[in-house]
Parts: sequence; structure tokens; C-alpha cells
Amino acid sequence: MKRFSARCFAKSGIWIALILVLLAAASPAAPQKNKDKKKDRSASDSQDSFNSSMPDSQAIDQAVGEMLGYWQIGDVDSLHKFYDDNVVVVSGLWEPPVIGWANFAKAYQEERAHVSGTRMDRSNTLIKVNGNFAWATYQFVYQTSAEGKIAQFRGHTTLILNKESGHWVIVLNHSSIVDSSISNSGPTASSAQPGQH
Repeated sequence: MKRFSARCFAKSGIWIALILVLLAAASPAAPQKNKDKKKDRSASDSQDSFNSSMPDSQAIDQAVGEMLGYWQIGDVDSLHKFYDDNVVVVSGLWEPPVIGWANFAKAYQEERAHVSGTRMDRSNTLIKVNGNFAWATYQFVYQTSAEGKIAQFRGHTTLILNKESGHWVIVLNHSSIVDSSISNSGPTASSAQPGQH
């Protein structure tokens, strides 16, 4: 199955989507990017005080959801506040890990430029907290399109987080693909044409 998937991705260019999903995953609730820096700052300050009053596991779940939302809409600046500058990102591909925020951001932006219509659903999240250290793991279903094909991936992501200055940041992001499928995004020959029944 892995060889088949690798051949499909190499031939169709959908491997770009695979790398993108392995770099990070997204939830369906995407936060809106605020262009007014003052509003961003005040919203961030109120969020920080809200997060400090909730249990760590709930604050982590909220942070992961927000991070995934920013990932989904492509807001790299907002995404950065959830990642440590020395983050390590491990994909399911046979490749070296991506080390450091700058390298991750560059790879993310390059891969995102090749895909569209991304949707990620996160489920079965489990969070374990031990002082200023925590891990979160969840399952995902990711769908995207590239080069006229639709790709869908199912897999798992595990995040290792540290609490730094009262904020949970990701220090390790590891994703694995369990299965995938690729299909044409256009109508098939058997599809009804407009005006036909």
C-alpha cells in the first residue's frame, strides 16, 4: 500500500498535499485573521488571561484547535505563536525531520502554494499533562486538491508541548498516514451533464 501511494503521489504531484498534511493538521474551525494589529494584540491578551484560568488540558485542546485553524487558513504569523523556535517536525515520509520554526514555515508555505480546498477534521483527541510538559494525540481526515486531483488522507498526529511563560508551545510534531485515496476532481464520463437527467 505504501509503495502504491508513493507511486501515485510521485506521478500526480499530490505528494505535495501529503507533505503538507504531515507538517501539520487542521481542524474545521478556522479563526479569522484580523488585520488590525491593535485588535490582534488585545484579543491575544484576553485569550491569554482566559487560557490561564482554565485547566491545562483544556488550554492545550484550545491551543491545538486554534493552531490548526491558522494552519488551515495559511496564517503563518499567527501559527508561529503555537510553535517553539526549535520545533522538530517529523513526517511519515522517508526524509529527514524539519528542524526549527524558520525551516518549517518555509516548507509549509512552499507546499501550501501547490494545493487548494483543504479541509481537515480532527477527532479522538487525547491529552496528557505532566507539569510543564504535555502531549496531545488525535486522528485526522484531510482532503485537498492539487493538479486536478482530490486526495484524502487519514492518519494520526502526536504533539509534544512545553509550557513556556504560561503558554503551551509545540516542540515536536509527528504525523503518520494510515491510508490515502486519490481521485479526479472533474466529472467522470458517466456523470450526468448539465441539463441531462
